[in-house]
Amino acid sequence: MESSGEMVAFPLLITPIENNYRACTIPYRFPSDNPKKPTPIELSWINLFANSIPSFKKRAESDDTVTDAPGKAEKFAQRYAEILEDFKKDPESHGGPPDCILLCRIRELILREVGFRDIFKKVKDEENAKAISLFKDVVNLNNAIEEEPKRVENLVRGIFAGNIFDLGSAKLAELFSKDGMSFLASCQNIVPRPWVIDDLDAFISKWGKKPWKKAVIFVDNSGADIILGILPFARELLRCGTKVVLAANDLPSINDVTYHELLEIISKLKDENGQLMGVDTQNLLIANSGNDLPVIDLSSVSQELAYLASDADLVVLEGMGRGIETNLYAQFRCDSLKIGMVKHPEVAQFLGGRLYDCVFKFNEVSSG
Repeated sequence: MESSGEMVAFPLLITPIENNYRACTIPYRFPSDNPKKPTPIELSWINLFANSIPSFKKRAESDDTVTDAPGKAEKFAQRYAEILEDFKKDPESHGGPPDCILLCRIRELILREVGFRDIFKKVKDEENAKAISLFKDVVNLNNAIEEEPKRVENLVRGIFAGNIFDLGSAKLAELFSKDGMSFLASCQNIVPRPWVIDDLDAFISKWGKKPWKKAVIFVDNSGADIILGILPFARELLRCGTKVVLAANDLPSINDVTYHELLEIISKLKDENGQLMGVDTQNLLIANSGNDLPVIDLSSVSQELAYLASDADLVVLEGMGRGIETNLYAQFRCDSLKIGMVKHPEVAQFLGGRLYDCVFKFNEVSSG
């Protein structure tokens, strides 16, 4: 479904939203902090965004769909760096005080203002093609696991392994440009359990009861993340009789998959009978979330998504941006799962975990 018109609140949030929902997980400041002086946490996050400028600039420079890309990339880097410096001097400038949503939004706005639309397009296309060629093997590996609890755990590990493909993390962008990433090697290298937040056993036990009629999954990155992580997981839900709505971004942001890209990926993966490796896709819906950032504020989603999600009984927020840096503590009127890998030291510190630790936060809503 196309996104159009006014944005609305995600219908499964606990209401009233203004009292119960705050999108950003990590408070950069408290009411008692001096509004004119940046807090230590604000400074560390402003620096984190500043450290990502070189990798964004490099991507922008090589965008051959844009005339004078190097000049425009330089303009982007300067302008964004200036604004980040302004925040250090006066946190209330540029619509501040800053939080992760504002810092992401300003970066995207400047890229668009100077003339870039999708600086990660080339790498997304390459990674999607690579992952599509591996989809069959990954699904077959999962199918070969006969015991359901072990199969579900393996699918979850696949989501974490896929979620490593994140070019918004300066460290990972550097690693990626050196040698690409092997999905199966990543699966084997996931930090051992217990993870920093680990509700996997409760989730597996609930899965065994086949409780969910409809799941909404907010997806994250292109490539291995969506194709080898989320889609095998969604396929398993479909196989168990759950309807699945995949919610993807309206506009490009970092290497996150967009609604239009996801439609294309699914059509490439389906066989001539419209099946995903033997599983019917009639109950698989792709929705445009109306979002254009690598994080998400659920008080503002497309009407289409709100309509499709209104009767869902499981909400899944995948990836560090949507499930950890925003919405980790979001409360829903139905079961929810926040799943992602910790890829910023600042997030690891906040959670009291390790870098590349895993978050698997499952909240069950008791029926009755």
